[in-house]
Amino acid sequence: MSNSSSIRHFLLLALADTRQLQLLHFCLLLGISLAALLGNGLIISAVACGHHLHTPMFFFLLNLALSDLGSICTTVPKAMHNSLWDTRDISYTGCAAQLFFFMFFISADYFLLTIMCYDRYVSICKPLHYGTLLGSRACAHMAAAAWASAFLNALMHTANTFSLPLCHGNALGQFFCEIPQILKLSCSHTSSLREYGVIAVTTCLCSGCFVFIVFSYVQIFRAVLRIPSKQGRHKTFSTCLPHLAVVSLFLSTAVFAHMKPSSMSSPSLDLALSVLYSVVPPALNPLIYSLRNQELKAAMRRLLTGWFWKY
Repeated sequence: MSNSSSIRHFLLLALADTRQLQLLHFCLLLGISLAALLGNGLIISAVACGHHLHTPMFFFLLNLALSDLGSICTTVPKAMHNSLWDTRDISYTGCAAQLFFFMFFISADYFLLTIMCYDRYVSICKPLHYGTLLGSRACAHMAAAAWASAFLNALMHTANTFSLPLCHGNALGQFFCEIPQILKLSCSHTSSLREYGVIAVTTCLCSGCFVFIVFSYVQIFRAVLRIPSKQGRHKTFSTCLPHLAVVSLFLSTAVFAHMKPSSMSSPSLDLALSVLYSVVPPALNPLIYSLRNQELKAAMRRLLTGWFWKY
């Protein structure tokens, strides 16, 4: 038996038992992380360099790309290191830092997706007020509010989680430091209830964002259906498809991973789901947004062409 004062490191879940599979996982994680770095880096560069992309939608997309980059850089490098060197260790402070930054970037992702939904709502349902409701100052304030809320949420969870006394060993059933896995090591029922109270507050906030997203899309669908021409309806709704796909991917994997019945729980399934909601979305989001956005594709093409001729 040990408590939190005597724990100097945690043991993360091994991705594989054999050396060959460990190296395979390393290569897969490396490929996914490089795809995420390339895709999100191109979006950030294209939006920053392309003056015609300095609009609210692309401003929030740039913020989302920054959040995705931070998210995947928080969890994947340590998992790659452990797979390559056949180890499971992560220091106590490293675990706390990983938990904080993961919560920070995941929360920012969700809040930014909510704001992007508002952008689509105003663009389609209140086009005449778009410039007023989403001016440059309003966009900056909303983005700052999303990042600040994510920071406070991450700080609250990290401080509360690592104040718990731990007496059930130091082995985590996850390949990165995650709150539910650390709660399983806690030996204080009262402290666990306190942490669940913090989670309840966050759940209420996230539920409010979810209700807002659903309400906004109901209004968007109603507005689109009132457009007389089929081509006009398709063109208008196509601007929402990337956002709707990203939100669906993010929410479906995260909710199922944390709310699935205990009877369905298994180490392999839990690991697969955690990869789906923590690693895959940052790599897929740039692809989803660039596939149907001609302006973004053209800007990224010009950027790549310029780099090619430069070097």
